[in-house]
Amino acid sequence: MPKITRDQVRVPADVMPEMREVYIDNYMKATRETGRLMLFACDQKIEHLNDDFYGEGIDIADAEPEHLFRIGSQGVCGVVAGQRGLIAQYAADYPEINYLVKMNSKTHLVKTSQEDPYSPQLTCLDAVLSMRDAGVNIVGLGYTIYLGSEYESTMMAEAGELIAQAHAQGLLVVLWIYPRGKAVTAEKDPGLIAGAAGVALCLGADFVKVNPPKPEDGRTSAEALKVASMASGRCGLVCAGGSTVDAETFLTQLHDQIHVGGAVGNATGRNIHQRSLDEAVRLTKAISAITLADYSVADALAVFNGEADFAL
Repeated sequence: MPKITRDQVRVPADVMPEMREVYIDNYMKATRETGRLMLFACDQKIEHLNDDFYGEGIDIADAEPEHLFRIGSQGVCGVVAGQRGLIAQYAADYPEINYLVKMNSKTHLVKTSQEDPYSPQLTCLDAVLSMRDAGVNIVGLGYTIYLGSEYESTMMAEAGELIAQAHAQGLLVVLWIYPRGKAVTAEKDPGLIAGAAGVALCLGADFVKVNPPKPEDGRTSAEALKVASMASGRCGLVCAGGSTVDAETFLTQLHDQIHVGGAVGNATGRNIHQRSLDEAVRLTKAISAITLADYSVADALAVFNGEADFAL
């Protein structure tokens, strides 16, 4: 995929004139000058507690949180996404990583059958800006909305205000939007996924992370995703990676999401960090080969298998 130039970056109108160059800098960093996003999602230590980091089928290296930062440093990623405190503890040792601060989180302990989900904001923007001023390489923010929850209006209001404030400071924003709650009977319904993408656009997000829709009416998941990609407009759509599968299956899904479904990247967590450091680093390179350089699945698999290297 050819790289983009700075003048090809669409700067939202809510970015203050004096911060336009900062926004462009951050956009170019996050997308590795391609316009596509390879997001390494490291926010699950709150979302899923320790379930995703220790247990059967998970490499023992993942039990140590620094594993995430070693992968982010040695692999090829656009941004590493995590909560402010997690980043604050390790960023000084890994200053080269592009960080995206996840502004809200909740655990998975309270189920939807008990109460509709609400993910409260954990910190204020000023705390994040102070970290940036102190030298942490923060390029953006992330926020989760559970569309269909009885608390959706609160989360949308928080996200909308956060996006306006972040853009004014030259930061990107990625919204995680998942239909979830007692009112939602099919969380991966293609129409709902498309609706979530449109909500992200209307709130002003730069990118939206959604779950891949379920196959429906003879369409594959990637074919169903195309409607969501259209609905997202100038808000780039990326898909969540989901639980760990073999590399060829994952890379094939990713290739189809981009080239059939119109996604502009990926947002992958468990599929990367549950592996050994060497394997995880190779997978980030294979993912980035597809996401950022339009490699075929076969060529990306060669990168993953160590038969070829990939670097930007």
